[in-house]
Amino acid sequence: MARAGLTADRLARIGAELADEIGFEQVTASALARRVGVKVASLYSHIANTHDLKTRIALLALEEMADRAADALAGRAGKDALIAFADVYRDYARAHPGRYAAARFPLDPRTAAASAGVRHARMTRAILRGYDLDEPEQTHAVRLLGSVFHGFVSLELAGGFSHSAPDSQESWTRTLDALDALLRTWPAP
Repeated sequence: MARAGLTADRLARIGAELADEIGFEQVTASALARRVGVKVASLYSHIANTHDLKTRIALLALEEMADRAADALAGRAGKDALIAFADVYRDYARAHPGRYAAARFPLDPRTAAASAGVRHARMTRAILRGYDLDEPEQTHAVRLLGSVFHGFVSLELAGGFSHSAPDSQESWTRTLDALDALLRTWPAP
């Protein structure tokens, strides 16, 4: 019998909070059961296993980030859109490091296709339309942006920029300036 008040969605949200506290890799069905004060077996009325829990946390994180990005991009284009989009990822990662890690959890193709990850891709491509990039160059640029955003944020979260000047915010601003300049003068193949 399902415990009153527990649902798959509520467990995913509690799991996401737990991920932010202890790290996404440490989230398990056992850790979640301890958090909500039930036996692990009680969770199986709502989630299949730890993999299912992590998938649900990943989907929640992707949805939260997509909603924030959509709000941030409204009415923006070009460099303003690029900066707003990048800032959403950085701010989200800093506020929710476990959820941010969850957003990188591998999803099966069907789940990925139905996830908010599709919205992320559409928003990235919408930003790039302002830079007049056609395929396959647009795909290369999508990969570049994702790599730079994720790489910078991952290094920053790990403390990689905390031991030297200038401040990481200054480097972030310069990085986005450089990306904008590169996108405006994208090299021909």
